[in-house]
Amino acid sequence: MALALLGALAACQKNDASAGQVAGKLDDAAQVAGQKLDQAASYVGQQVDATRATAEQNLSSAASTPSVQIDPAALASSAQANLQNAASATSAAIDHAASMTGEGLQTAGHKLQQWSNQSTAASSSASASTSTSTAPDSTDAQKQMDK
Repeated sequence: MALALLGALAACQKNDASAGQVAGKLDDAAQVAGQKLDQAASYVGQQVDATRATAEQNLSSAASTPSVQIDPAALASSAQANLQNAASATSAAIDHAASMTGEGLQTAGHKLQQWSNQSTAASSSASASTSTSTAPDSTDAQKQMDK
């Protein structure tokens, strides 16, 4: 029986030694994993800091420099060119309107002259026929005067 007890005791010591080795290896692996996590956290922190610094620099430069620059000479030159173009277009439109009005007045004048000539001719012919027809018939004229 002593031998069995001694064998059991030896087996327990052997298991204790291997359990200690496993615990040591687990502890080593945990330390390595912790170091890797620390390195990753440090890298992420550096990237966040760099991004923050860049964003702050961009905001500072945007706030200090106006984004729109106005050159008064260029603005005046552009306005003058626009006014000249508008004046030229207006002048062309007035010239066109005057030309059209002149053509219309000329046509109206010709028609008025034609009407006047026709009216004068008709009046002359009616006057000539009336004077020849009334001359022989003096009794009609006498009757008219008696009334």
